[in-house]
Amino acid sequence: MSLIIGVNAYHGDSAACIVRDGQLIAAAEEERFRRIKHWAGFPTKAIEYCLQEAGCDIGDVTDIAINQDPQANRIKKIQYVFSHPPSPRMLWDRYKNKLARKNLADELTRNGLTGFHGKFHQIEHHLSHLSSAFYVSGFDEALSVSVDGFGDFASTAWGVGKGSDLMVQGRVYFPHSLGVFYQAITQWLGFPSYGDEYKVMGLAPYGSPKYLNKMRELVICKPNGEFELNLRYFLHHSEKIAHTWQGGVPIFSNLYSNKLNELLGPARNPEEPLTQFHKDIASSTQAMYEEAFFNLLGSLYRKYDIASLCLAGGCAMNSVANGKILAKTPFKNLYVQSAAGDAGGAIGAAFVVSKQISPEKKFVMEHAYWGPHFSNEQIKTIIDLHATTLSDQQCKVVLTENEEALLTSTAQSIADGKVVGWFQGGMEWGPRALGNRSILGDPRRADMKDILNLKIKRRESFRPFAPSILRDHVSTWFEREDDVPFMMQVYPIKEDKRSLIPAVCHVDGSGRLQTVYRNTNPRYYGLIEAFNKITNVPMVLNTSFNENEPVVCNPSEALDCFLRTKMDKLVMGNWVISR
Repeated sequence: MSLIIGVNAYHGDSAACIVRDGQLIAAAEEERFRRIKHWAGFPTKAIEYCLQEAGCDIGDVTDIAINQDPQANRIKKIQYVFSHPPSPRMLWDRYKNKLARKNLADELTRNGLTGFHGKFHQIEHHLSHLSSAFYVSGFDEALSVSVDGFGDFASTAWGVGKGSDLMVQGRVYFPHSLGVFYQAITQWLGFPSYGDEYKVMGLAPYGSPKYLNKMRELVICKPNGEFELNLRYFLHHSEKIAHTWQGGVPIFSNLYSNKLNELLGPARNPEEPLTQFHKDIASSTQAMYEEAFFNLLGSLYRKYDIASLCLAGGCAMNSVANGKILAKTPFKNLYVQSAAGDAGGAIGAAFVVSKQISPEKKFVMEHAYWGPHFSNEQIKTIIDLHATTLSDQQCKVVLTENEEALLTSTAQSIADGKVVGWFQGGMEWGPRALGNRSILGDPRRADMKDILNLKIKRRESFRPFAPSILRDHVSTWFEREDDVPFMMQVYPIKEDKRSLIPAVCHVDGSGRLQTVYRNTNPRYYGLIEAFNKITNVPMVLNTSFNENEPVVCNPSEALDCFLRTKMDKLVMGNWVISR
């Protein structure tokens, strides 16, 4: 028997998973336990959860795989150092980082995980990304592509997966990176936090790509599908970029040089209002990313002529571009894993090792519910601990054991304009709430977006909310009919339907949909089905269950969020709490 722990450590979105005999048992991101967004460091608590879920301890584990290999691309590193000598300060910083990461055995011991006697495996960062998509996609053959910031001296990689075989066949190396390009413009636009790129993606439809020619000065697309950065506008290759990866929020200093201010004008201060100029820059940034991205994909299709595509890496979180892949390229099938970014590298590293041990074992990730789950009895214990506060806020607490009654009453609350916290089953793997740690609302209400931001979310007004739709109804409401279980693609909503669901229709008429299936989440499917019976609309508005924090993990966090916000109803398991 093989029992493999996969780890993403010392990157943003630190995470762990456990794979037994080729089957994924559990996976979770460390931020959900630490309550710090994008937590970076060693995922001790996620490992402890995975061991608990697998019913074992660290001594039972046969292998531990981490999604980085300091020896990867070594020749390229040496060549670059000789041709572009870095500053002594940068070299010292890189050396210290390497020392901090080199000994996984010491890391386990420092964190109280003693007794491991198996093998350690260092898996190249981008091979881990490619594996995280292909080996769980269900495709027998596919082109797998990873587009990222950087990992192991490369930003982009691709390879062909066939059966249990997957190898990296091409790379774009440091210092050229579409992830760095997008992050640098994100910073310039006044969104400095790690992971803020989604804000630029949400802002882009409010502008037009007037400045695409200027963006082409930053990114050069090559005839072979690859790309280069105009390094005059960036600092990451020549100066020490201050960043924090050890035990907390990842923090980056600016990646762009003063030349970018000369090209675009002064960078926006985060406190300054967003102007139409900033919206046009966002639109131009998204257009430039797509131009380079589709140039790459088109070239790879011409080279390999394979119909199925697996996509991973941080840039695979760009759901707007993802939604255009099947329309703008010859690919016929697309798979994007729910944790496409660095967290997903934990699964990728584990499956590389798993395929070496048992190449015949197959696993398909059809859902994302790999995190902690709680019984009605455990939920009741938490409710009892908050009894006084619930009474003070005049909350009504009811146990509804009849499934149909629970779904119908909750659907009616949503149809009545209530904001409902929905806490069910296993926590989602990846950044998206997919119906188990969700806040739900009525997509028909034009004011629902404002209601959610007023009562709970308090986020930028330009950011859209997403629809969860019954799979059988996708073709009636959207321009494309595809499986999108992980909310990783944005598609146009049919023009005659847009006015019916204004709360989930973005300014450009699109929606980042999640297709919901009875077999993978019967309770969430049943809820949307009940809402459809009441309203003739087979979808609900779905946003993550949090308030400027990581998505809630356990019932206590869900109840705390409910009590400190103006949420109308909370459904945890079969327990219903309402104001």
